[in-house]
Amino acid sequence: MIVAGNWKMFAGPDPVALAERLAGVTGVEAIVCPPGVSLAHCVEAGLTTYAQNVHWENEGAYTGEISPTMLLGLGVAGSLVGHSERRQYFGETDAGVARRAKAALDAGLGVIACVGETQEERDAGDMETVLRIQVDAIRDTCGPHERLVLAYEPVWAIGTGRTATPEMAQEAHAFVKSLLDRPVLYGGSVKPDNADELMAQPDVDGALVGGASLDIESFAAICEAAARAKGPSDQTRGVAERES
Repeated sequence: MIVAGNWKMFAGPDPVALAERLAGVTGVEAIVCPPGVSLAHCVEAGLTTYAQNVHWENEGAYTGEISPTMLLGLGVAGSLVGHSERRQYFGETDAGVARRAKAALDAGLGVIACVGETQEERDAGDMETVLRIQVDAIRDTCGPHERLVLAYEPVWAIGTGRTATPEMAQEAHAFVKSLLDRPVLYGGSVKPDNADELMAQPDVDGALVGGASLDIESFAAICEAAARAKGPSDQTRGVAERES
């Protein structure tokens, strides 16, 4: 089970205090995705740290971007790619997301690649079509890479307080895994009070947490829910897969 906290453009909690709180949580891989100014602080605190985005080139005239080798130099373990806010506000395309993911994986970073449909797409019955296009772009470029994790984030549930029902999450996750057999996290207003039910679903392998990751106790509670969600045999298998 994996729980990743996306701090977005917020300062986030104190990394040292968060690391101390998470030290007692076992059976889950906890990841933080802070803004760029906090990457080094989180690494120094001993947190598994991912960037919120990464470029496909190692250097060049790409103002505002950061490369895989730069992240590795900071001790960063991986990166998000394709978050819906990057797609919506910065025009990132499926092809660009796939290029970012491949460059990060090739450099030795882990990747959490985000996919998901808008409310309009779901209402039109196009959820599977949208997910297929997004996942196929990643699969065709990266394959079932051992350091690749997907995150299903229904765009209509991000920052809105709305959450997919456990049944809706399970349906989407099972479909994504039918296209690319990698772990899939659920992202969409995950909170301590809905984490147990969501992560009890058989094809939900953890969570990509937004607002709740800004509070130490809330994030720790979600990590604890993830650890409870799978039996010891499932946890052992997950560790073996990530170490293979």
